[in-house]
Amino acid sequence: MSDDATSAQTAPAAGPAAPADKPRRKRGNPPPDTRPEIYVSTDIEADGPIPGPHSMLSFASAAYLADKTLVGTFEANLETLPGAEGHPIQMQWWAQQPEAWAACRHNLEAPEAALPRYVEWVESLPGKPVFVAFPAGFDFTFMFWYMMRFAGRSPFGWAALDIKTLAFALTGLPYRRNVKAAFPAQWHDPLPHTHIALDDAKEQGALFCNMLAELRRRETEQAAIQPAQD
Repeated sequence: MSDDATSAQTAPAAGPAAPADKPRRKRGNPPPDTRPEIYVSTDIEADGPIPGPHSMLSFASAAYLADKTLVGTFEANLETLPGAEGHPIQMQWWAQQPEAWAACRHNLEAPEAALPRYVEWVESLPGKPVFVAFPAGFDFTFMFWYMMRFAGRSPFGWAALDIKTLAFALTGLPYRRNVKAAFPAQWHDPLPHTHIALDDAKEQGALFCNMLAELRRRETEQAAIQPAQD
């Protein structure tokens, strides 16, 4: 008996057609992240204008959902950087803030311990983290430098959301006039601004959520008007 005959005799009967393969994602493309954004309002206190020559003394984050639900907080007081020193102008300002100075100079942690712990905390939040600050240019400069230097990565990528810029879009005021005192009263919650990092992170986080609600309200109103105009 030939090999061909053997093969014919032993081949299984044809079964139902196999279902078509599901479309496969290309390697390297993760599935889309459908989690909600979490707005990580962050405040830092420093002894100078830039990191490296000067030190970040303390930092804190308050993580909010868009509806102003506070998801969690993080805070740390840091040891100063080796070889760094306080800027004279900044140290004069600190001399006028004894309570805030005392608050950021106790229970000190080494940056190489605090920053990896912080990055892991951000990455554990139940949503896509967005760095939020007022002004973001100052706080994010320090936080990004410290995260990259001591944790090796930034869970926020390269981007930060600036509350002052959002206010510029909402108020119609010139950019430099967008200070908190010029904002509508309904944007402010009765929270203290003390120059203690966690207090300020909570205060500006609630402010941001109120501004975001205002933005969404305007979008809804505009969407309702648009069909009538069309």
